[in-house]
Amino acid sequence: MNRRKFLRAAAAASAATTISAPLLHAALPKMKITRIRAYAPPNPNPLFNQADTVVTIETDAGITGIGEGGFTDTIRQCAGRLIGQDPARIEHLWQDMQRSFFYPPGREKTHALGALDMALWDIKGKVLKLPVHQILGGASRNFCECYNTAGVIPGIQPGMGIKERAALTIAAGYRAYRMDAASLGRGNAVFNTRERVLQVYEDCAQAREGVGKTGDFCIDFHQRFDLIDAVRAANLIEPLAPLFVEDPMRTEVFDQDLPKFRQMAKVPIAAGEEWGNKWDFNRLVENHDIDYVRATLPNVGGITEMMKIAAICETHFVGIIPHFTGPIATAALVNCLSTFSGPVLMEYNFQGRTLPHLPVCLDFKDGKLYPNERPGLGVELDMKPLTLLTEIDKYDTNRAQTYFRPDGSITNW
Repeated sequence: MNRRKFLRAAAAASAATTISAPLLHAALPKMKITRIRAYAPPNPNPLFNQADTVVTIETDAGITGIGEGGFTDTIRQCAGRLIGQDPARIEHLWQDMQRSFFYPPGREKTHALGALDMALWDIKGKVLKLPVHQILGGASRNFCECYNTAGVIPGIQPGMGIKERAALTIAAGYRAYRMDAASLGRGNAVFNTRERVLQVYEDCAQAREGVGKTGDFCIDFHQRFDLIDAVRAANLIEPLAPLFVEDPMRTEVFDQDLPKFRQMAKVPIAAGEEWGNKWDFNRLVENHDIDYVRATLPNVGGITEMMKIAAICETHFVGIIPHFTGPIATAALVNCLSTFSGPVLMEYNFQGRTLPHLPVCLDFKDGKLYPNERPGLGVELDMKPLTLLTEIDKYDTNRAQTYFRPDGSITNW
């Protein structure tokens, strides 16, 4: 190649690199959302805010997005705002679903909104033939470390002690052994907090011995303690160096009591599995009253909102340890949190469980979840085990009204 040809080739390569991002978005075809369906999976979770309802968004281009979460009534109202809309305008659609009705959405409706948001991101990834984590900037970690909740771990038998369970969990590749101060294997609802404080110390001592000097364990107080008993328990186990203490007191008083707990105890704090959006905890993050946010998908409103939460956490050096959720939402979490530069630890409970409606879903090995290169969320559905719950194919204007600024962005009414 002579010098002139080389320079022309270099200039062309440079131009291609410069315009690749605009071309990426220019390549999105004009589409319209035509229908949204919600399905019950086999053995559905009946609990609000932990629903594993499967949601699909169909388009006139023949591309279908997959999401998870919500119940039929909350899905129906959010979904009705999407029919006929361009699925590529994810932020715009999120704002419309959130703000088009007079009353602001509560946590149950935000959960449904999050399921639909996931499906919109899945569509975008499938159109671009890229995994969602690539669209969000690319993974900043090779894998997401996990701790185990209720999954099957080789060698663990019923009735086995905490020390042995902890040792086998670490040997299986998990980052940490997790234990629950609310039950600790006792199997009844009687809860004497003063008695339990002392038992927490005994059990944590066994966990520390099981994971060894270089291993980690964490304990969920599960909001069962009043402030003073939570402080007593945390200060007792502080010399054992727990990775974190989760949800030390009730959600209703987090904004009041967590700052007090922070001043009175010296253990790392994780909180927020029951929160619904960034406004639930942004002040706690800004004041560094917690070390890890437990916010999860779809509860916070989907990937769109989770990335904003990640930005808040990164600004204040706070990690993210999302609460366990359904398998599709877990796949979405791997896509978005693999791009987060701060500490991440995933709660995982699917090892040993079959998912008949999801022949392709999670890439898990040796206690770790891996991002993959499959387009969208990287999830494939088998429709046969699913039961249709509802179908939406008409745009909803029933008592809904969206107001716009002069530039076209959505404002409050």
